Amino acid sequence: MPHPDAATWRKVGVIEGHRLCLLHAPDGWDADAAASGVVLHRRGARPVDVVVAFYATLAALRREATTLAGAITSAGALWVAWPRKAAGHESELSGAAVRATMLPLGVVDVKVAQLDEDWSGLKFVWRLERRADRPAT
Repeated sequence: MPHPDAATWRKVGVIEGHRLCLLHAPDGWDADAAASGVVLHRRGARPVDVVVAFYATLAALRREATTLAGAITSAGALWVAWPRKAAGHESELSGAAVRATMLPLGVVDVKVAQLDEDWSGLKFVWRLERRADRPAT
């Protein structure tokens, strides 16, 4: 699989100076083509601007869902990615399953996208009424 290009990083909302966290990223996924000044985290103690997390099973997503939501700032974005069935991948994950797992945590989905030929993703942000409870940076 080719590395994500600058257009992919723009699609997921990564801009200059952002703190980006990649979780369970498949081979080839790195931030080499992201905007300048992007700081890549694999795991972090403090919230970041954008998280892109990849899951092959619903059980794995459920185990980490609360941590995922807590990993973004009040204005941050969380992308949860799963294998694309349209690309021939078998997976119990779907947009509906991801929403059912994440929405009760106080985030809301605002975008769905094909991240690459193998992965679909849903973008989540904090609900407006929950943003005041979150760190801004």
